[in-house]
Order: sequence, then structure tokens, then C-alpha cells
Amino acid sequence: MGLLSRLSYAVRSKLNAVIGGMENPSEQLDYSYEQMRDELQDVKKGIADLTTQKKRLEMQKRRLEKNVEHHNEQAREAVDQDRDDLARKALEKKQSKMAQIEELETQISELQDTQDRLTEKKETLQSRIEEFRTKKETMKARYEAAEASARVSEAMTGAGDEMSDVTRAVERATERTEEMEARAAAMDELEEAGTLEGPFSEEDEIDKELSRSRSSRSVEAELETLKGEAGDEQAENAETEDAASEAETSEADPDVEAELEELRDDDN
Repeated sequence: MGLLSRLSYAVRSKLNAVIGGMENPSEQLDYSYEQMRDELQDVKKGIADLTTQKKRLEMQKRRLEKNVEHHNEQAREAVDQDRDDLARKALEKKQSKMAQIEELETQISELQDTQDRLTEKKETLQSRIEEFRTKKETMKARYEAAEASARVSEAMTGAGDEMSDVTRAVERATERTEEMEARAAAMDELEEAGTLEGPFSEEDEIDKELSRSRSSRSVEAELETLKGEAGDEQAENAETEDAASEAETSEADPDVEAELEELRDDDN
């Protein structure tokens, strides 16, 4: 399994462990994005460590190359002085340093290859992160728009929890208001009827009795008026009936009247 694959697996494992407990997709996406950025930072740190190690080996290689040059000078000087023994030792050290340089070059080359691969994968990962960031923002915008639309719909229909609470609160307030209005109306009615006496009322029992008497006389007077109006109406109706009867008599058939008269004579 390559380094990038291991990193991807680690990211997925961490995300699955944490995202499972989240409910808000926006939070999930933000968390995923931050995790990917953290992994990218780890890759960059790994590249930096490799680069540092490579630079250290390169510095060591340069020191060895200087030693090789120094041993060359030692060997030449020893040959000039006819000191083959010293020249031989200098050349032996030179060979040893050159072997170390060759080994360092191999290590530096391997580190460079690893660094190149990590750099390429870092760029790929970075590109994926940028792509994910774009998708993340798009998904967040869609989710927020859908959430806002749902809230508006719930508010308009009263289906949401908050609107249900508001509706119940309005209903309770309406019931209490109506109850208080009914209570106030009842108190006013009782006070007007004299059942209740206010703390600042100056009427005593005599005043109340006189008030009731005045009210009773007023009712009786109105009743007599109604009776008089009814009597006048009955008299008018009676007069109207008599006039009609007389008119009917005057308009009777003469033969019928003659026969009626004979009957009356027979009775006598």
C-alpha cells in the first residue's frame, strides 16, 4: 500500500468515526475538509524532513570531497619528499572517503526519488482538497438553502416545533384574555345590579331601596301606558266592525229582508 493510499485510508477511518455522531452536513463537510488539510500538512512535513535529511547528507558528502582533495595533496607532497609510505596512507584514506561518498550519493539519490514521489502525491492530494473544498461549499450552500426553505414552509404551515410552541402560546393567551374579559363583564354586571358594592360607594340601604322603588314606579307607568294604547286600539277595532256591520245591513237583499220581517211577525 502506497503512502497516499495509507493516508487516504487513515482519513476515511477518522472521518467515519467522528462524522457518524454528527447531524449537520455542513459540520461534517467542514470537519472532513479540515482533516484533509491536516493530512496534507503531514505530507508536507514528511517532505520537509526528507529534504532536511538529504541536505545533511549532501553537506557530509561535500566535507568528504574536501577530504579527498586534501588526501590528494598529501599524497603529492609525500611523493615529492620521497615518502611513499605517507603517500600510500594518504591514498588509502582517499579511497575510504571516496567509498563513503559513493554510499552517500546512493542515499541522496534514494531520498531525492522519495522526495519527488511525495511532492507529486502532495500536489495530487492538494488538488483533491481544492476540488473537495469547491464541492463542500456547493453542498453547504444547497443544504443551507434547503434548510431555509424548510423553515419558511414550516413557519407558513405552523408545522415546525417553534411555530407549534408559538401557536400554543397564542391559544393560551387568547383563552386567558377571553376569561379575563368575561370576568370583568360579570363584575360590571353585578356592580350595576347592586349585588356588589365598591369600596368607594356612598350609597346606603335607604338609597338603594329608593332607587329600586323609582325603578318599579317607572316600570308600572310604562305598563299603564302600554295598556292604554292597547285599549284605544281595541275601541278603534270595535268601531270599525260596527260600521262594517251596518254597511252590510244597508246593502242586504230587499226580498231577504221582507221574508225576515214576516218571520218576526209570525213569532209575535
